[in-house]
Amino acid sequence: MTLRDVVATEPAPVRLRSRAAAEAYVASICFKHGPPRLFGVELEWTVHHATDPSRPLEATHLAAALGPHAPPTLNPDSPHRPLPSGSPLTVEPGGQVEISPPPRAHLAELLRATAEDIGHVTDLLRPAGLVLGERGADAHRPPRRLLRVPRYDAMEAAFDALGPDGRLMMCATAGLQVCVDAGERGGFARRWAAVHALGPVLGALFANSPGIAGQRADWASARLRACYGTDPARSRPCAVTADPAADWARRVLDTPLLLRRRPGGDWRVPRGVSFADWLAGALPEPPTTADLDYHLTTMFPPVRPHGYLEIRYLDTPRPGRWVAPVALLVALLGTEQRVDQVLAATEPVARRWLHAARFGLADPPLARAAAAVVELGCQALPETGIGAALAESVAEDLNRTLATSTR
Repeated sequence: MTLRDVVATEPAPVRLRSRAAAEAYVASICFKHGPPRLFGVELEWTVHHATDPSRPLEATHLAAALGPHAPPTLNPDSPHRPLPSGSPLTVEPGGQVEISPPPRAHLAELLRATAEDIGHVTDLLRPAGLVLGERGADAHRPPRRLLRVPRYDAMEAAFDALGPDGRLMMCATAGLQVCVDAGERGGFARRWAAVHALGPVLGALFANSPGIAGQRADWASARLRACYGTDPARSRPCAVTADPAADWARRVLDTPLLLRRRPGGDWRVPRGVSFADWLAGALPEPPTTADLDYHLTTMFPPVRPHGYLEIRYLDTPRPGRWVAPVALLVALLGTEQRVDQVLAATEPVARRWLHAARFGLADPPLARAAAAVVELGCQALPETGIGAALAESVAEDLNRTLATSTR
């Protein structure tokens, strides 16, 4: 379940008859305004053998360890039961495990539920000799796909034609995603700008993937670099303008299809055919809103609008360190005044995505912005409702991370 599941009901699929209708549909489902009230988080990890992190992971071994929680993509006969706090457990193409607790109206409740489900996954893996990874990328093994399903077959074929980053992203990276409501219409453009401007700063602050599959060991976040380079049309940052919904809708329609669902095992599509081309008759059978919904799942920008804002630019932290980035983002976006302060602090570095991935906080402008952002966030932590003790612990963690990253 996601924030969108809570705040919206999926419409019945209908045929799309024009580009204007398709763009209006995208804008209506991806940008929903109202008072911010829900928070969500998604965590994924690479999975390793405890005694040898370079040993290849086998799908049957992982499926047995996850038992009734294994997704059907890993074990078609699994009942796919949710974790104790309600998280559906999913597995990414390379065997990365992901949990997505249902969104909560109170951050403290979300943090407790997430911690419970992390503990449960850890306990599931331990008897099988498996452990969750401690970084945002697999530094030990070359990318190797465990899941053999039509979606990932098509994705891999399309990405391989562009270069190595897509396969690395699919099979060897793990990220922390924070989900927040889009906010009131009047302040949304500033909130959208702030969430993007925070990307290079927080990407650098929490970068912890120096090296991925034996490559790019000199990058602070090889994961962020791989994501950035996967496919520019679908993985680069969104435009920051006064009308994000219209810009996003145009981008979605102009992005080449990655795949098309249909009976059988081959979902590949001719290279370069966009959704707009499909509307114009480039493929058999006109597309429906369900096809457009699925096309949206193949868009991977650092911030993805889903009816809420899915913030995707953070490396998965070490165990126990995931609370600080989640609480920091919630604190920084808590009020319009905080959003304005964030914009002022991050404006000079808002476009330094590759600097963040390459150098982290060794980049002086990013280090200065990170110090300002951490100070703002620590001031706002008491407003998040997580309690004085946890707020103090998060502040200590943030300042320790800042000090360590700027050495």
